[in-house]
Amino acid sequence: MIAAKSVYEIPAPRIKLSVVLIFLAVFATGFISSQPWLEWADQYPSSWIVPFSKYLSTAIKWLVNDADFGLFTFKEFTRAIGSVLDVPTLFLKRLLVTGFKIEGEVGTLLQIPPLSWLGVTAAIVLLSSSLGDRRLTVFVLLSFLYVAFIGLWESTMLTLASIIVAVLIGIFSGIILGIAAFKRPVVDKILTPVFDFMQTMPVFAYLVPALMLFGYGPAAAMVVTLIYAMPPMARVTRISLSQVSEETVEFGRMAGSSPRQLTWKVMLPSIRPRLMVGVNQVIMLTLNMVIIASLIGAGGLGFDVWQALKALRIGQGAEAGIAITLVAIVLDRLSQEFASRRPVHREVVPSFVEKYKLSITIGTIALGTTIVGLWVPAVSQVPESWTFSTGKFWDNIIDWININMYDYIDAFRRFFFIYLLKPTKAFMLSLPWLGTILVIAAIGYHLGRLRLAILCALLISFIAVVGLWEKAMISAYLVGVCVFLASLIGIPIGIVSARNDRVHSVVQVVIDTLQTLPSFVYLIPVIMLFSVGEFSAMVAVVMYAVAPAIRYTDHGIRQVSENLIEASRAMGCTPAKILKRVQIPLALPEIMLGVNQTLMMGLSMLVITALVGTRDLGQETLIALSKVDPGRGVTAGICVAFIAITADRLINAWVQQRKSKLGLDATSGP
Repeated sequence: MIAAKSVYEIPAPRIKLSVVLIFLAVFATGFISSQPWLEWADQYPSSWIVPFSKYLSTAIKWLVNDADFGLFTFKEFTRAIGSVLDVPTLFLKRLLVTGFKIEGEVGTLLQIPPLSWLGVTAAIVLLSSSLGDRRLTVFVLLSFLYVAFIGLWESTMLTLASIIVAVLIGIFSGIILGIAAFKRPVVDKILTPVFDFMQTMPVFAYLVPALMLFGYGPAAAMVVTLIYAMPPMARVTRISLSQVSEETVEFGRMAGSSPRQLTWKVMLPSIRPRLMVGVNQVIMLTLNMVIIASLIGAGGLGFDVWQALKALRIGQGAEAGIAITLVAIVLDRLSQEFASRRPVHREVVPSFVEKYKLSITIGTIALGTTIVGLWVPAVSQVPESWTFSTGKFWDNIIDWININMYDYIDAFRRFFFIYLLKPTKAFMLSLPWLGTILVIAAIGYHLGRLRLAILCALLISFIAVVGLWEKAMISAYLVGVCVFLASLIGIPIGIVSARNDRVHSVVQVVIDTLQTLPSFVYLIPVIMLFSVGEFSAMVAVVMYAVAPAIRYTDHGIRQVSENLIEASRAMGCTPAKILKRVQIPLALPEIMLGVNQTLMMGLSMLVITALVGTRDLGQETLIALSKVDPGRGVTAGICVAFIAITADRLINAWVQQRKSKLGLDATSGP
């Protein structure tokens, strides 16, 4: 008889192949750096560089100058599209700013004035009042009075005219593309990487091609804005349609709806609140583009900020920046209030006047005040004697801070530069290109196997092949430091916000405001306090990108099941232990999605920070813009997009792994 074993055999832990590959890649990186005979693997040889930017410039110039389709050239085709896009924008500009002129053979037969400032203000206030939020109504009134009496009414109306057209076109085209992606998986597979490029490539990268194809003016600004602002609408539409309940679809079919009616009259109305999230994103991203669009002919408040920054008139730039911020917040709050409304069921069908009472009232006020303005000029335009400027006030504050707080500011700046920025930059520049690619590919294999490893390796290899490795490392170092600091600030704030409702209400207002500010606006206080340089760029990026880290952390902590928390309390866990051992581990996937969004926003700021002295991929796009070199700018933009896509794919692969291990819904998110 064989004696039974009294001790269980514990199998030795298995080391995953992917972990071994990561270790080998890190070892190879160190080995390459220490061996002089492997210099080609350390510094990418210049003889291996492919002049991709020159090929691209040649192709774009051929399209603009030589491409001919017989009946028309490619340039005539794009200019025709630009002329069509100009029509609604020019109409709104005449309606709000310049007025209409009807001319005959002899001269002007009739001149119709623009809508009066008083009428436009009253109409917007009445619209906000109809949504039922008294505080919003007061805020809207004060915001429009500010832009009127600060002397920025005309610039604000020019900005509004451009925004309204861009938002409407962005919403319509986004819904159409979203429906196409939902109905045709092939279309979805094509559009997904296209949208990734559109949202991750720096806007400055395609300013030059837009100028060459559409000319200087509102049309080029509109195209650039749509490229940046439209994708979220399409993504939200596709995702929302895929989440429509089967009962709703079956009800539409039973009612005899055709496929088109089922889409437009059943499914789209059922997801209207979700679609408003996309609408809100289009509005915010469009406003984020007002300063960049002003560089190619959009005008308005963006042009005022840009001119003030170039001339270092910080006070005037702050005034226009505040005006942009107020417009952004007003549109953001109005769209959110509209999204929260629900249709009201009426037993009796209202008459035409009752149904459109608000529109008739607003139209009457706008028209009436405009007519009165013909006899009372103060009703039509704000008299110059009524306006004032706060520019001197802001300049005096900055002068006082620089005089009295300079030593503290300089010590703060030197500390970060010496102990964080400088060593991190030196480390990133010392990394061999081949070893870095191997490490990234090994991490990709660990998170997503061979397909992700090959994708990451190809994307990062492109940067070396086109000769932009050093500038890419500078970009990676700067964004990496900023993401680290933004996470260090944002995650604790998000945790506190999730555990305290009063703090949550305050934090939500702050981060909503931060996310409505155009990226250029962050340069104003940075230049005021820290002059130019990489430290200033770091501060601007952290300020701009911290909001997602806070928002996603807050959401992740709050979505942890209350049953798990109660079970932990029953086991005697203190609040600190519940946070450390239950909430944070379960919320970590959401927190990492917030870090991912912080990274994306940091990369989108690269070109903006190049204006304050960085020498990275963002600087390449600015040089391309100044030299009218489309290939150089687009190539740098592609490199930024590839860095963003690589980081996004790696982080999302980790999040999916983590959620799978925790048994969480992979589609959850804020």
